[in-house]
Amino acid sequence: MTNPPDERGAELRELFFETSQELLQALNEESLKLEKNPGDEEIVRSIRRTVHTLKGDSAACGLRELSELAHQFEDALSLEAAAAYGALAEIAFAAADVFAEMLAAYHSSGPMPDAEPLRQRINELTAVPAAKKSRRKKKSGESAPKSGNDWTEVEKRALAQAKAAGLAVFDIAVKIDPHCTMPIAARQLIQKAISGLGQVIVVRPDAKSPAASKQVEFVFASAQSKEQIAAKCHIPTIAGEVSVTLIQAAASPATVSVRAADQTAGSTPEIAASATASTSPASANSVSATPAPVQPAPAEVQAPTPEQALPQALSENILRVEAGRIDNVLNLVGELIIGKSMLQQALNEFGKRYPKELLRGKFADAMAFQARVLNDLQRSVMKIRMVPVDQLFRRFPRIVRDVSRQCGREVDLELSGQETDLDKGILDAIAEPLTHLVRNAVSHGIEPAEQRRAQGKSPRGKIRLNAYHQGNQVVVEISDDGRGIDAQMIRNKAIDLGMTTAEEAARLTEAETLDFIFRPGFSTAEVVTEVSGRGVGMDVVQSVLQRLKATIHVETHLGQGTTFRLKLPLTLAIIKALMFWVEQRLYAIPLNAVSQIARTFESEVHQVDNYEVLQLRNQVLPLLRLGRATAADADRESSKLFVLVITVGERKYGLVVDSLEGEEELVIKALDDQTFATDLVNGASILGDGKVVLILNLLALVEHAGRVRPEAAGLTNCGLLLNHADRARLALSAVGGHA
Repeated sequence: MTNPPDERGAELRELFFETSQELLQALNEESLKLEKNPGDEEIVRSIRRTVHTLKGDSAACGLRELSELAHQFEDALSLEAAAAYGALAEIAFAAADVFAEMLAAYHSSGPMPDAEPLRQRINELTAVPAAKKSRRKKKSGESAPKSGNDWTEVEKRALAQAKAAGLAVFDIAVKIDPHCTMPIAARQLIQKAISGLGQVIVVRPDAKSPAASKQVEFVFASAQSKEQIAAKCHIPTIAGEVSVTLIQAAASPATVSVRAADQTAGSTPEIAASATASTSPASANSVSATPAPVQPAPAEVQAPTPEQALPQALSENILRVEAGRIDNVLNLVGELIIGKSMLQQALNEFGKRYPKELLRGKFADAMAFQARVLNDLQRSVMKIRMVPVDQLFRRFPRIVRDVSRQCGREVDLELSGQETDLDKGILDAIAEPLTHLVRNAVSHGIEPAEQRRAQGKSPRGKIRLNAYHQGNQVVVEISDDGRGIDAQMIRNKAIDLGMTTAEEAARLTEAETLDFIFRPGFSTAEVVTEVSGRGVGMDVVQSVLQRLKATIHVETHLGQGTTFRLKLPLTLAIIKALMFWVEQRLYAIPLNAVSQIARTFESEVHQVDNYEVLQLRNQVLPLLRLGRATAADADRESSKLFVLVITVGERKYGLVVDSLEGEEELVIKALDDQTFATDLVNGASILGDGKVVLILNLLALVEHAGRVRPEAAGLTNCGLLLNHADRARLALSAVGGHA
């Protein structure tokens, strides 16, 4: 059953809003390339293809203002002198910004931004004298058709490759059905249909031409017969008369009459296919059929380069799914794992009660098979949510470029670790904090070129974004080679702002001093600008990371630079965990954080500066206690301890526990802040027998133990955890339905 027109139109728009972000990102990246390589005609053609796709897709969705503006910009880019225009990159950046504002207005049903400044700049581009001359020449009919020597190298190579591959070359002419309400979409559908039979080399006439609504022609290379190609072109209500002519092998490429190019290679197939269901004829034709101010540009080969072919091939195999649907599947997998634990518990009790029962083996085999399939399902769903950080890193070259210009800096950006995978939810959440850190690195970290020369540095500063896996975390680093952070200046500024006193500031360590930069309202900027000085931004970074149970560390050296290191949890909803008991309470930690388990005696624990340490295999481990040592002095010699050697960051610690419960696959259940307000716990889980287990945040435990007085560290940790354990047990028992 087909969806109603309004429903299909809404779906089409949602799809367009997603794909348009990729187009805008591509436009920004191509504009950055053009800025570094002014006059590069290939880059200009790439920009024109992107703008053409945006124009066509927005027209198919009925977004008239956007499609008209994109159409005007595309016309200007078609001029022969456009590539030589010095400010073309600036106009492309401005167009990307205005397009983004328009899309945001469409999405939120808000007012349209003022596009008149951009239209004026585009008009300046079309007023280039050389372009006018070229346009007059074409209007007067002085330009002759292409001769064999006029074909581009790409076109010649495409034809030569087709012939060398034993492919016949055809000229296909398809008349558009006069009753078709979306002729531009019809062109795309026909091209899509025949693309499966061979290679489209040239498309004509241009989509902007008035003749585009009547007929479309292709120069096409294929091993199929004329009859097969003609049958593929016959699409009911779309195509009328079809003519397929074989171009003789002896014919020169000059005999192929090429009049225009239609830059539709990057169009979104889904939007073209759905266009007829969502757009009225008036809204579509008002944009696509508008006569162009100049004759169409020379034809361009439609055969994609190897770099273009890979994304096109991948896009055909990509299925866009709303993130909420994946979350629902992940939750259901988690419930299945809890059910598996309950069945395993029941099977164990059955084996104890009926040890000689023959059915016990069959039950065990069925459970093993279910566990194997469930593990595969879990891993598959996890991978769906993991995306490369390159999706976030790609936006920063444009940000660095804009901020460096506003601040009068010369900055280069280096990216590494883009292939590192991170949960999609985490990636979206850190976008704003990472943007603040990068902007601050440019405005606060990098010095002006004159100061850098005076210090013997390169006049161009360098900012580096890096991501990598470290244990069960993902680390994202933002580093610069700028001036560094002066701890004494931070102390003085904190005193001036009333955040501390001179006596307290004198006792602060460097790490404690640097924590002030994350306080609300703190800023070292003397002048408030568009980029910095308002005292907002760094506190946003801290608050977002706290919600994510993540941490940020600052490493700085005066005159050499600063590194902000974000340590993010993978936030996998299902983890392998090691469970243990402390004071009759059950806790768990990620299994991959445990490097070894040791047994020792209380007498082997020593005090160093009021901190407990343990010497283990020529290694001194700081100890963390969730409870307190209760053994009397007489029993200390014989009191045994379990010590879990854990890795947190780059250091190792010993976690003292009473006894071990074993390994288990746990489903992490998030707890709301009202029920459970502490960063010492990442979440909780329900076992098959109904027990509630808290999953500890090891990084927060280490930091908490370092902040409190040494003699009270164990008591403070234990008190917080035990109080919240009772709340978590009640909350999760109610949710899970366990006693």
